[in-house]
Amino acid sequence: MTAAPPDPMVGRLLDGRYQIRARIARGGMATVYLATDLRLERRVAVKVMHAHLADDAAFRDRFIQEARSAARLAHPNVVNVFDQGQDLGTAYLVMEYLQGITLRDLLGEYGRLTPEQTMDILEAVLAGLVAAHKAGIIHRDLKPENVLLADDGRIKIGDFGLARAATSHTASGQALLGTIAYLSPELVTRGIADTRSDVYAVGIMMYEMLTGEQPFKGEQPVQIAYQHANDSVPAPSLKNPGVPALLDDLTLWATARDPEDRPRDARAMLDQLFETQHLMAEGADERRRPSTQRTAVIPPAAATRVLATADLAPAAPAATARRAQPTDVVDRLRAATSRAHRRGAWAFAAVLVAGAVSAGTGWYYGGGPGSTSALPALSGMSEDRASAALSQQGFRKGATREVWSATDAGLVTATRPGTGTRLPPGSTVSLVLSKGEQPATAPTVKGSTAAEAAAAVSKARLLLAGTVEKTSSRPAGTAVRLIDEDGSTVAPGTELDARTPVRLVVSKGPAVAAEAPTPTGSTTPPAG
Repeated sequence: MTAAPPDPMVGRLLDGRYQIRARIARGGMATVYLATDLRLERRVAVKVMHAHLADDAAFRDRFIQEARSAARLAHPNVVNVFDQGQDLGTAYLVMEYLQGITLRDLLGEYGRLTPEQTMDILEAVLAGLVAAHKAGIIHRDLKPENVLLADDGRIKIGDFGLARAATSHTASGQALLGTIAYLSPELVTRGIADTRSDVYAVGIMMYEMLTGEQPFKGEQPVQIAYQHANDSVPAPSLKNPGVPALLDDLTLWATARDPEDRPRDARAMLDQLFETQHLMAEGADERRRPSTQRTAVIPPAAATRVLATADLAPAAPAATARRAQPTDVVDRLRAATSRAHRRGAWAFAAVLVAGAVSAGTGWYYGGGPGSTSALPALSGMSEDRASAALSQQGFRKGATREVWSATDAGLVTATRPGTGTRLPPGSTVSLVLSKGEQPATAPTVKGSTAAEAAAAVSKARLLLAGTVEKTSSRPAGTAVRLIDEDGSTVAPGTELDARTPVRLVVSKGPAVAAEAPTPTGSTTPPAG
């Protein structure tokens, strides 16, 4: 019996610690494997640099840079990097293993997302990006493929392979290594990136989530790059009329061609997203509010950036309402941002002059209809316990949905909106409950080619840990059956835990019959 793994890395032990179990994905720079950390007894993802790139110092440095960049970040919305090293010339990273899909997979399945789904994902992406920008790190390659959606409801940014320090503005050929569809105009034209370049990429992803397609298309990358540099991103509602005007505004602000016209970093965009969510919850969509009345409310002196109603341009009457043009939106939101930074000084003076107003706004934000509370962490709770926790905070439990998850069945895996979101009293919170981990079903492989059988195993969400050759009446190279790690047959239709390792038995062909020995003599029994 001869073991012949389909990938030379499968089965290998890296640095005496990481046992490679199966291949998960392959990219331009590296291949990602599922592995077991034997020291800590946990599953991890190991990213192994392609052998043909290992001799290139530039690629090797970028690979190490990814580990250093991501290791500096400790945030729930950033994939954790645990280790980095080399073993017999193999450069590798050890990362957190997340069972789930990417945002690209989700868009491929659903086309476009609802405004609510878009804001949920956007909030998580921006939260992770805030941590990166605060640490002085620019991602430089944000795209749906690098946004991971775990089965338990977590959303994380991964792949900091092109990340660099925010103080590094060196223009080089590496500037265009990112995916062209998400590169900012300044990266395309000057090879220079800062935090606003990441914001631009988030804006392009936002457009794609709301419309199901990218804003710029072309047969050649240079055609798309030209549009990024010379054209303004259109409002998403021109493709999808169901997009609220407030989300149009946020998309256009984030994707302004001039970096000076964009949010200064992920924090500024996240603040505006929170304000947008709050206004939409109150029905304050410009298209559906013909009133031109403007009401200014003085926020508390210590309040973080909040855009009051006066910061938004009055909506036109219903009969003459029109879509905001990109320059209108940028000017308005940039002015609102500038005003927000100046509020601290004059708000304190206003309180001294107008005590009654201060008392009124204090009640409004502290205990009245303008007050907010942070949504508590509910993951791991039963539905009843989570409902009680919501009621205690003054929230209402909304619709629930169930998902397959590694979390025990019946327990909360996520909430919509997410943990920590500040909401006014009476807000509705949806719970995402676990159905437990979805079982996998062993496929029928008998009679197929080895390649077809391997594809069937992957499609069934099982891990092919290797192949075993055995003599059989079937033609050589034909699949015979699946076996588990103990060598027992796994019958078609058998339910297994997802990603259970199995091996494929492949025929070596019929056994060669041994030639009968030539007799050297005989003995004749005596006649009776």
